[in-house]
Amino acid sequence: MESPAAFILVGIPGLQSSYLWLAIFLSAMYTTALLGNSLIMTVICMDSTLQEPMYCFLCVLAAVDIVMASSVVPKMVSIFCSGDSSISFHACFTQLFFVHAATAVETGLLLAMAFDRYVAICKPLHYSRILTPKMMLGMCVAIIIRAIMTMTPLIWMLTHLPFCGSNVVPHSYCEHMAVAKLACADPMPSSLYSLIASFLIAGSDLAFIAVSYVLILRAVCGLSSHAQWKALSTCSSHVGVMALFYLPGMSSVYVAWLGQDTVPLHIHVLLADLYLIIPPTLNPIIYGIRTKKIQERMWRLMLYIFFNLSSRCS
Repeated sequence: MESPAAFILVGIPGLQSSYLWLAIFLSAMYTTALLGNSLIMTVICMDSTLQEPMYCFLCVLAAVDIVMASSVVPKMVSIFCSGDSSISFHACFTQLFFVHAATAVETGLLLAMAFDRYVAICKPLHYSRILTPKMMLGMCVAIIIRAIMTMTPLIWMLTHLPFCGSNVVPHSYCEHMAVAKLACADPMPSSLYSLIASFLIAGSDLAFIAVSYVLILRAVCGLSSHAQWKALSTCSSHVGVMALFYLPGMSSVYVAWLGQDTVPLHIHVLLADLYLIIPPTLNPIIYGIRTKKIQERMWRLMLYIFFNLSSRCS
């Protein structure tokens, strides 16, 4: 049975009259995400004083955020601006793979950053001995391999489903459930695999993150109030980034699985879209504001670029 040459992405059903404003909003957020994450990566890579484990994990997180946003936003803006809603069969599943793999890598990085905070606060004397460059590289490689090995079977299952009916995807990107429902065969095996894989990856990561913070809170309870504030303030950026990632994600999954008959389709699609664009946009802003070292280096780099350009123009 032949598969369709292309799928048609609807966009956000019911909000066609707001497509221009949505395109402007998404373009602004995507530009912010690209500039902010690129600036974070540049500052960390150029400054030798920021070659600590936490900043290295943050650098990888910024790269993953760029991949996540770039996988979906350009096509969304194209749909909203020009109505170019066609996406080829293979491009659709490539997009789906990168979206799911990027989210799996991001949750793993959040766990690695929680482990970093645990070691820094609970075992400060052993910090450099535990989080060696070799250990950090091994953690990053393991997180990426876990994402690839988990998502490859899902894509294989989807691409081998027969798509003999409609090729219209009621979504603004190739979201797994929206594409799987178009198959002429029962999509339950791939849907069940996706649910179990998401639960195992995100659920286990969240559980270990919770354990890390319980141990951190136990460790700081015996400190003075000033020391408690100083220790916990180093975790505030990480907590903010986790909230941005997990809360919209859990809301999107809850609506997709439990609220299909009660929540309007455009709300479901909007939640799924914002889940992929809000964290990449706000993560560099949170770390830029809450981390003094990064804030100082970012201002220094921007002033250097500004004065360098000014001198060339004059």
